[in-house]
Amino acid sequence: MDADLDIKKQACKEHSPEKEVMKGEQKERLIHDIMRENLELDQEIKKLEAELQSDAREFQIKENIPERKLKFISVENPEDAGRFSHSSCSFQVSSQILYELQKGQALITFEKEGVAQNVISMGKHVVQMEKGCVEVTAHPVPPTIGVRFRVHVDISQMKINVTGIPDELPEEQTRDKLELSFCKSRNGGGEVESVDYDKRSGSAVVTFVEAGVVNKILKKRDFPLYMNSKCYRVTVSPFIERRLEKYQVFSAVSKRTVLLTGLEMVWLDEETVEDLISIHFQRRNNGGGEVDVVKCSLDQSYTACFEE
Repeated sequence: MDADLDIKKQACKEHSPEKEVMKGEQKERLIHDIMRENLELDQEIKKLEAELQSDAREFQIKENIPERKLKFISVENPEDAGRFSHSSCSFQVSSQILYELQKGQALITFEKEGVAQNVISMGKHVVQMEKGCVEVTAHPVPPTIGVRFRVHVDISQMKINVTGIPDELPEEQTRDKLELSFCKSRNGGGEVESVDYDKRSGSAVVTFVEAGVVNKILKKRDFPLYMNSKCYRVTVSPFIERRLEKYQVFSAVSKRTVLLTGLEMVWLDEETVEDLISIHFQRRNNGGGEVDVVKCSLDQSYTACFEE
């Protein structure tokens, strides 16, 4: 009896309320530690993402390439035109060179490089203003960084992009439906070589066996896609591959432009000062010559753009 009683007491002790409370507190601490670690990891991830975006911006090319209308007026080999697998073109792009013009400074650009260099070599210049003279100092414009690169574009005559594909069927069946739809000649299609379908984006790249099919399809903005006894209209567009070539970073120096300093105490309006500077430096006895443009900064800083 005594032995049995001891066993029962031990069992009750192991399942006592105190034990349950301790286990609950341990779980709460564990959950709290996990949540704290997750929060720290989330903050670390955001910090790394911010650094990555900062690095990406540092090396990002952000240039607005102006639109140009292209007109093809001839084909070198008309008999082979139907066999071309793609059309290609290249564009040379050079960025504008930017310089921050501070208050009390002016930029003057001469028609001839030699005149600018002569003005710089003379150093000090006394310019007549309306109520006296102002001494300005001529400096070469500090070198700034520019970029130059080539954009190469290939427009495929064998492939098209398809977007707006409904998510109705499994991937394999959707791929088959795309192939069947684009094979139908009555819709302008032709024999399909392959279909590269991306379910997540609802898009596909369809490759045809023969050239000429792509041009027929692209005459339409959309194309019928038959799926589950329904006809959907999907969007078709040219398959275009772009790549960056010959990316160069260069240090640019303007040899026809001179930086003038010493205008901080001039209280005239900027247009008047620009006219007076232009008149002074157009005179040969002042060491100048023909002036293209003058821009001064008296009230606020400006960003000057130089083109190659």
